Amino acid sequence: MAVLCIGSINIDHVYHVPHLVQPGETLAADAYAKGLGGKGANQSIAAALAGADIRHAGRVGPEADFAISQMRDSGMDVSSIMQVETATGHAIITVDPGGENAIVLYPGANQTLTEAQIEAALDGFGAGDSLMLQNEVNATIHAASQARSRGLRVVYSAAPFEADAVREILPFIDLLLLNEGEAAALEQALNTDISALSGLEIVVTKGADGAVWTHAEGQITQAAFPVDEVVDTTGAGDCFAGYLVAGLDAGLTRDAAIERASAAAALQVTQSGAADAMPENAEVLQFLKSRQT
Repeated sequence: MAVLCIGSINIDHVYHVPHLVQPGETLAADAYAKGLGGKGANQSIAAALAGADIRHAGRVGPEADFAISQMRDSGMDVSSIMQVETATGHAIITVDPGGENAIVLYPGANQTLTEAQIEAALDGFGAGDSLMLQNEVNATIHAASQARSRGLRVVYSAAPFEADAVREILPFIDLLLLNEGEAAALEQALNTDISALSGLEIVVTKGADGAVWTHAEGQITQAAFPVDEVVDTTGAGDCFAGYLVAGLDAGLTRDAAIERASAAAALQVTQSGAADAMPENAEVLQFLKSRQT
C-alpha cells in the first residue's frame, strides 16, 4: 500500500496580528515567520509522519530548495517534485490571538503541472493505493481519472472551494473531504443534500464540533478532542486529511482512521505554523492513550 499526493507546495508568510485586518485598515503584526505550506505539502507531511509510504508530485520555483529538503526529511519520496522558473506559490497568512486565520494565496508554480508529469508520478501505483488531491493545482481531473483507471482510491479535498471544480471531479473520486462551510456551499451549488450523492463517501469536518463520515453502510460521528490552548488553526484540515488517508492506507477501519485523524488535528492547532506543526504519529498515539485512561 502506498500514497501519492499531487498537490501544492507553498512558502507561507505568517503574521500574528491583534485581530484579522478590516477593509481599508493598516495593521502592525506582532510576529512574523516563514515556513513550508500549501495544502498538498501539508497533507503529504502529515501522511508521512503518520507512517504512510508516500510520494509527492508538484512544482516549485528556484527559491524553494528548503521546501523540498523539509519534505524529504519528513520521510516522503520527493522524486516527482520539479523545480521550474515560475515562482513558488506562496500564502500571506494572518493569525489572530484566538488562532483564527485569513489567507491570501498566490498559486505560482502550482498551476504549471503537465499531464506527462502526472502520469510519470503515477508509475508504480495501482490497486489498493491512494491518491490525495486538493484544489490548489491544475490538471486535477486528469490526475483523478488516470488514478481511477489504475484502481487507486481517489481522495479529494475541496479547498480552496470552487463549486464548478468540485462538480467536475465528483465522477472520478471515492472520498470527498469538506469543512462545514464548503459542504453548505456545495449543497447550494448542487441544489441537493450531499448525503444523497451516490457512490461517494464524504467526510465533513466541523471544527470544535468534530467530524461526520457518511458512507454506504451508514454514518460515523467523531467528537473533537479538546486542547488546553488553540495557537493556530492553519493547516488543521490538512493534518486531518493526511492522517485520515494514511490510516486508510494502513488498513485501519473508518472509525479508527477518523479518530486518529481528529487527534492529530487537535495536536496540530496547539503549535504555530502549518507543515511545521504536524505531529509525529507516536505523539498522536500517546495523546489518544491519555484520553482513554
